[in-house]
Parts: sequence; structure tokens; C-alpha cells
Amino acid sequence: MLRRLFVPLIALVLALTAAPHAAGADTGFPSVDRKWSAAGPYATAVDVGLVTTLYYPRDIAQSPRRHPVIIWGNGTFAFPVVYRDLLLHWASHGFIVAAANTPQSNLGISMRAGIDLLAQRNADPGSIFYGHVDLDRIGASGHSQGGAAAIVVGADPRVDTIIPIQPGPLADVDTVHGPMFILAGQYDIVVWPALVKAFYNDADHIPAIYGEVRGADHFTVVGAPGPFAGPTTAWFRFQLMGDEEARGEFFGAGCRICADTRTWSDVRRNQPALQVPGPAL
Repeated sequence: MLRRLFVPLIALVLALTAAPHAAGADTGFPSVDRKWSAAGPYATAVDVGLVTTLYYPRDIAQSPRRHPVIIWGNGTFAFPVVYRDLLLHWASHGFIVAAANTPQSNLGISMRAGIDLLAQRNADPGSIFYGHVDLDRIGASGHSQGGAAAIVVGADPRVDTIIPIQPGPLADVDTVHGPMFILAGQYDIVVWPALVKAFYNDADHIPAIYGEVRGADHFTVVGAPGPFAGPTTAWFRFQLMGDEEARGEFFGAGCRICADTRTWSDVRRNQPALQVPGPAL
């Protein structure tokens, strides 16, 4: 009874405050002219650690701005190197990606450790990350078991938005507090689209968008990420960088992914997502 009474009110508030860093925010990152699938303007580097591997803009020490964070969870028995192309793609767009070095990511412990590591590096005058990590703008993503972990860490108050990619079942989307872009593969027989839709259907308290990638199986995102690179980059650029050019990909009557039947076999937006304003005319 209480859920039925309060969910509509909560949904309205979240819709009005969705993408809190996007509405009128200017973080100073260069435009990519909506070329989300192309490499971004930053050369990249990798720092392999014991618990966390960092993918980041190579010249971050000379950057005039603070860079948003994406924490990443791997699929079962996988490590960050399996997803190297996708993680470097995000880094080329200006994100610091903290990827958990674990093949069992579901609890999200190692993903949260990535935030803690970057907080330490950001406060260390001897680190190249000193003063360049935007700890107020953090997203989470992951694939398969790591997709479930992205949902798990979506309950962390430090995490602003999540992209679960073909997530496993061991997560509770009711605990997520920020906008969600949840992805399935049309021909995925490991995590069936119906299982991903169940998460989407249950996420009636947050702005949520379901995207089913046409022709994708469970391993399409591995290696060259293909159709997963562009939309995920656009989402994070909007949610974490305030890139207004990316707003129209997801929100408003002209929602571009909604009309792109070549890339998507199914796109759904829940009521809170429909209430997020589209681009200014």
C-alpha cells in the first residue's frame, strides 16, 4: 500500500532531478559532435593495480578540469582486459574508468574499492590524479555478473547513474537511486532479454530505459564493443559531463535511440524517464 502511494511522487521528483549534472551544467569537456562511437579527443593510458585497473586520459595531470569516474564489473571468470576496448573508449572521452580486477564481481566490493582508490589518488599531491578526479560524478557499469554488480553498487550514494549490460539475476533494482540505462542482447541465450526486462519493469521508482541491441549475443560486448560503445558513451556523457548534445539520444519526443531500428530491436522508457525533458528547441 505504501509503495503504491509513494512511488508516483518519488518518480516525479526523480524525473525532475534526473541527470542532475546535465541540466545546464558545463563541465568544460569538448564536444564530439554526437560521434559517440568514434574515439574521443583524449589519448589514453592504463594503470594495472592489484585490486583495480585504471583506464584514463593520458595527460590527466595537465588537465584543466576534473574528470568523472566510471566503475566497472567484469563478467564471471573475466578480467578488465577482456573489455579493454570499451573501457579505453570511455577513457578517450575523458572518463576515468576504475575496473575491478576480479572474476567474481557480484557483491560490488571491488568496484567500490575503485572509488576509494581514486579518492586517495585525488588527495595525493604526488599522484597524476591529484585534483583531477570528479568524485561528485560517478557512474557504474558492468557485463553479465558485473552488470548485476552495477545494479548492486547503484545503491551506493556516491554512484549517480548505472548501465547494467546483460546483467545476471543476483541484484535488487529497488535499491538503485539514480537513472538507469539497462542493455540486453537480442540473441543472448545466457541472460535472456526477458530477464533484463524484469529489472527494467521493476525499476518504476527511477528514470529507466531498456535497450535491446539488435543481433547481439551475450559476448558481442567482449573485445571490440561494436554497438555498445556509442550509446553507453552518450549516456555517460549526458549524465556525468552535462553534454546536452547527448540528451536527445534518450529523452524527449524525438528520442533518437527510440527511432533507430537498425541498432535496436526494442527500446522502452518508463514513466519517470518519459518525464525527463528533451532537448531545448
